[in-house]
Amino acid sequence: MEPNVFMQQNRISTLTSTHYNLIKHKPQQHPPYIVSVLKKPSNHDITKETTKNSTTNVYKDSWFDLIAINHLSKTVQAATGLSNNKSGYESLVEATFMVKQKFNPIQQQEVITQILDSLFPQLVFTVIKNQPLPNKLTRELYAIITTMLFTWLVGPSEKVRESEINGRREKNAVYVKKCRFLEETNCVGMCINMCKIPSQTFIKNTLGMPVNMVPNFEDMSCEMIFGQDPPASTDDPSLNQPCYKKCKSYKSHGTNCPS
Repeated sequence: MEPNVFMQQNRISTLTSTHYNLIKHKPQQHPPYIVSVLKKPSNHDITKETTKNSTTNVYKDSWFDLIAINHLSKTVQAATGLSNNKSGYESLVEATFMVKQKFNPIQQQEVITQILDSLFPQLVFTVIKNQPLPNKLTRELYAIITTMLFTWLVGPSEKVRESEINGRREKNAVYVKKCRFLEETNCVGMCINMCKIPSQTFIKNTLGMPVNMVPNFEDMSCEMIFGQDPPASTDDPSLNQPCYKKCKSYKSHGTNCPS
């Protein structure tokens, strides 16, 4: 995997796909249920299936989870112009496979960044932007909110952890024991181009909060450190991670991690 394929551009460029324009298709009004994403999700029933080589989490999504998952899946499908007949998280994964198959890495990052921007009412962004600049309180608040709201997407998070910011210890880090998205896609490139880089870009540019997402490709865990800028692409070890030998993207669609 070449590091430069994951280099992040400062501004979103025009996509080469002639029939893709997410902004053009962006709804004028957000469906009422988007507001429900801001509510605390119900308990997740998670069991584990042990195979010969590993343990896989099996999720029993609540009605809240399914609303959020299905909306995100439909939004991603609109970005590719290709729909699928799957449901739940399987539909979301299939939709992201289509993004990977259709767009190059830089375009994948742009597509997902624009999708993230379209998911929430502009009122939410206005309120956030009127808040004080990032400080200890806001960094810790972001960490708490993340553990509450996004279990349906990335899986359960452990309690907020401490990290060092400006020489002081703060509870500003979220640890995801095993990322659901990475586990389901089993693809390093999709983790980088459709989660890590777009999320870092969106949270920094739209919400004004630097965040460094540190995936561990050995155990599929991930740490999100709010208030910390990610390292440069040349210094970020996650951008030099080789593909998984059993990459599902390659197995299902014949596309390697970098492409």
